[in-house]
This record gives sequence, structure tokens and C-alpha cells, in this order.
Amino acid sequence: MPKDIGNSSTGGFILLGFPDQDSHWLLPIFILIYLMTLTGNATIIILIKVDTHLKTPMYYFVGQLSFLEMCYTSVTAPNMIVSLLTGHKYISFGGCMVQLYIFISLGSTETLLLAAMASDRFLAICHPLRYHAIMSRQMCMWLTIGSWLVAFLFTLAPATLMAQLPFCHSHVIKQFFCDVVPLLQLACAATFVNEMVGTACASAVVLSSLVVILLSYVNIIFTVVKIPSSIGRWRTFSTCASHLIVVLIFFGTIIFMYIGPTELYSFSLNKALSLCYTMLTPLLNPIIYSFRNREVKQALLNVLRKRVSLRKLAC
Repeated sequence: MPKDIGNSSTGGFILLGFPDQDSHWLLPIFILIYLMTLTGNATIIILIKVDTHLKTPMYYFVGQLSFLEMCYTSVTAPNMIVSLLTGHKYISFGGCMVQLYIFISLGSTETLLLAAMASDRFLAICHPLRYHAIMSRQMCMWLTIGSWLVAFLFTLAPATLMAQLPFCHSHVIKQFFCDVVPLLQLACAATFVNEMVGTACASAVVLSSLVVILLSYVNIIFTVVKIPSSIGRWRTFSTCASHLIVVLIFFGTIIFMYIGPTELYSFSLNKALSLCYTMLTPLLNPIIYSFRNREVKQALLNVLRKRVSLRKLAC
């Protein structure tokens, strides 16, 4: 009879992850991506802190997004790198549940934060005269705090229900981290309640965020098309083009992964999709959203010039 590991303090799981024979070329790639992600997002945060020209609501949210991306990728990447380095694929039951809860909570936080950023762009473009009065520093802080609190509260119920399931079909998770769908497939009890509660909580967070984003961009488009000059229209819309790209990449992979017919996806496709939103998206966000912006490039140049000047003085 299969062993029930669901409520055992000594039980755990094996993360199937990637084949051992691929570790020799996957390991340096993942280490490089992880270090670049941390460096890129940390650079954005530092620039926003030190440059006065970036003390705006838009860049405040960009800094929060960068911090979130650093946390998001750190939930899965270090464990995956250690697994490839040592061949140790075991994760304790408690560690798996904590990883699951933090991972889905951070993902939910990002959806809400992207909605807050869409609202910021809507106010800046559609109501420029009232923008600074409404989107004050306090409002930005409350929107950020609210995104974190709502996300971690809404995902508490699905994570708690998952931890109460008995897992006795197998102890091998067909993924490189503890994810919802692979864990539900291992449960030897009815998962209807888990699926209903998880769907309800995810829908409340994701759909509400999507509605805010869609309504914001509908109003933005209507406002932009009324601008008489093509140059003015392009300059106005370019301020939210980066955000739109990030939204499409993030929501596109999440919806394709979790709302599509997951039972038809192969193990390799699941891993590829998971890598996209756990490692590639956090890597691309600072590039797409910040380094392509003139203000951020100028801030980076200013910091580099100051460092060169200080070195010359020291010599």
C-alpha cells in the first residue's frame, strides 16, 4: 500500500526537475540568469532611490515591481540550482508547502501590482491635472501594501487546504518546484474543494486585476486617439508601452499555464512554461520596463560618472 506522506512530519517529495545528464549545460545558464535578474532589478531599485528625477509614482511602482521580481525568482531558482549542482532533489513536506504558498502569493501580488501600475498610467494620461493630487506618495504606498496583503490573504486558504491533503499516489512531483497542479495530481483524496477554492481565489485576484488593466487601457486609447499630432500620440502612449508588454508576457504565460487544458500538456512543455514566468519574466522586466527608458539610462549614466569622478579624486 502506498505510504501517506501528506500529514507526516518526516515525509517529503522528490522534485523531478531536469535530467541529471543536462545539468552540465543547464546549471551555468540558470546561475547566469539568476544573477542577472538580481543584478538588473537591484540596479533599478538603487537608481530610483538615488536619482531625484525618478522620484515619481511610475518609477515608485517600477521599484516595487523590481523588488517583487527578486523575491519571485528567489523562491524557485536557488533550490533548482542546488538540485542541479548536487543532484539532491528531495524537499520536505513543510518546505514544499511553504514554497507553494509564497510562490502563489508573490504571483498574485504581481497581478495586483500590475493593475495598480495600469491605474497610475490611466490617471497620468486621462486626468493629468488631477494626477499628482490623487497619486500621492501615500496613495502609492497604500496600493503597494494593499497588493501584498490581499495576495497573501487570498492565497492562504488554498495553501492551507493543500497542506491537509493526503499524498499517497507518489512522492515524485513532475516539476522543478512545488506547484499547484502537480501536487493535486499526487493527492489520493478528492480535490474538488481544493480546486473550487483555488479557482475562486485565483479568479478574484486575476480577473479583478485584468478588469482594472483593460478598463485603464480602453480609456487610455480613447484619450490618445484624440491627440491631434501623431508625434504627441506616440509620446503619450510610449509611457505605458513597456507596462503593456510586461502585462502581456506575464498574464499570457500564467493564463496559458493554469487556465488552459493542463492535462494535455507534456512534462517538457510544463517545464518550459514554468521557466518562462519564474526566471525569464523577472529577467526581462527590468530590461523592458526600465533600461529602455531615457530617464533610467540617464540616471545610470549619472551614477557611473560620479563613480568615475570619485575614483579620479581618490587617485
